[in-house]
Amino acid sequence: MADEAKAKGNAAFSAGDYTTAIKHFSDAIAVAPTNHVLYSNRSAAYASLQKYADALNDAKKTVELKPDWSKGYSRLGAAHLGLTQYQDAIVAYKKGLDFDPNNDALKSGLADAESAAAASSSRSRAAPQGANPFADSFSGPEMWAKLTADPSTRPFLQQPDFVKMMQDIQKNPSNLNLYLKDQRVMQALGVLLNVKFMSPNAGEDMDIPETEAESPPPPPPEKKPTTNNAPVEERSREPEPEPMEVPEEEREAKERKAQALKEKELGNAAYKKKDFETAIAHYTKAIELYDEDISFITNRAAVYLEMGKYEECIKDCDKAVERGRELRSDYKMVARALTRKGSALVKMAKTSKDYEPAIETFQKALTEHRNPDTLKKLNEAEKAKKDLEQQEYFDPKLADEAREKGNEYFKEQKYPDAIKHYTEAIKRNPKDHKAYSNRAACYTKLGAMPEGLKDAEKCIELDPAFAKGYTRKGAIQFFMKEYEKALETYQEGLKYDSKNQELLDGIRRCVEQMNKASRGDLSPEELKERQAKAMHDPEVQNILSDPVMRQVLQDIQEDPKAAQEHMKNPMVMNKIQKLVNAGIIQVR
Repeated sequence: MADEAKAKGNAAFSAGDYTTAIKHFSDAIAVAPTNHVLYSNRSAAYASLQKYADALNDAKKTVELKPDWSKGYSRLGAAHLGLTQYQDAIVAYKKGLDFDPNNDALKSGLADAESAAAASSSRSRAAPQGANPFADSFSGPEMWAKLTADPSTRPFLQQPDFVKMMQDIQKNPSNLNLYLKDQRVMQALGVLLNVKFMSPNAGEDMDIPETEAESPPPPPPEKKPTTNNAPVEERSREPEPEPMEVPEEEREAKERKAQALKEKELGNAAYKKKDFETAIAHYTKAIELYDEDISFITNRAAVYLEMGKYEECIKDCDKAVERGRELRSDYKMVARALTRKGSALVKMAKTSKDYEPAIETFQKALTEHRNPDTLKKLNEAEKAKKDLEQQEYFDPKLADEAREKGNEYFKEQKYPDAIKHYTEAIKRNPKDHKAYSNRAACYTKLGAMPEGLKDAEKCIELDPAFAKGYTRKGAIQFFMKEYEKALETYQEGLKYDSKNQELLDGIRRCVEQMNKASRGDLSPEELKERQAKAMHDPEVQNILSDPVMRQVLQDIQEDPKAAQEHMKNPMVMNKIQKLVNAGIIQVR
């Protein structure tokens, strides 16, 4: 109910029927009294009728309901400006700019208010005695707003001579006396003073200047004199023809636009109710009535998208982009059409290739306007394409063939070529733990320990019972001189294969290296290297920073008997052994 009344109010406002618009907005407010947009719209309608006090009340209500909405302050400023409350208008516009610093309407309103305030202050200081009492009526931008809002003076603004007279009066209000014989000026003065003057020629058309109305009609063409001077004199007396066709066309265009906007509002209401067929009918009617607003097309495209009619959606989006370029529409509107097209293409995608036009469309939309929602859709499309590519590439049989080729190159000690084929095997079957194990062996041969360690850990992750994964990982840790970690890895592997000789040999090698530190058999260079490596170990750092362990180490150094007592504690003993293995302390 409220949406329907609001749609009717918007349509009436667009057609210039502000009284009817106020009625519809009031009906909507009665149903939805907390809707700030309705008060804002009614405030605009009141202002258009120069009922600025009522406009101010509605603007205040708008700001009360939605304090962070910039348009509410725009309405508030306009109402204050209409009431010549310039300082209050300035405060309102500045408050709105605090919430929306880039709002052009607020910037323009602030400039008008400041200009009007400055002019008012200047006049109050410099106005001579006997100044024109009507001067204030012609000052500031509000003069043009009042003349535009009133139906009786709006047509005059299309007449250059009238505009020129009003500009002259605005510059020097004393010149008003020079133009009082012109009925248009009298009519304008009545509107500005909110007074209705009686015209001496009440039956005459007020759109035609008095001087032109009194002029005799031009003679028929066949009676024109043939002398050189006569046509000049005749043209000087001939009144300019009124451009009646242009206002009529404009009026019809406004009516069509108002009807189209009404259809759009009805379409929006139907869309919210999921009545898609009705929504499409209204949007289509709006497009037929007025083709200079691409939002009608993009809204219909949204309905088609919701209905799953993706081809129709894409056609509408292409049409909106093309028409938007012709009309030089807001780039945000063009971006919206492109984003909607991309969404339809994603819905239609069945293969990874199908995602390419969708990704390209989203990228084009981002060049028009970098919208976070569009960026999110682009990232999702790229991820979906990548996932689908992996699914399409998956082939265990080809993966086995690639792994076998890698094994052949490994035997020939052509490790880079072997890595290439093992990588292909992993792409074909990302769950093939043997391919990771074999590629880890290649990296080990090439001295690329971090890459090899990563592959070995992935192998164990895919198949925790695969003993070869532990031997790969333990060997790499051993080569990196992380003997304690290597020992833990070998021991973990023995849980799954207790008789595996490679694991047993790995444990023996680790113990030998760790005993060298315990016996003090390390060379100075080896000791220095091991200590440096150990100092980067978080576990060693924690032991050395622990106050209790620092006291234990001090006791061991100063009192051998205390050392024996500390060694009875298993936790302390493990930490001391860790430091011994790391070469931090030595036992003699």
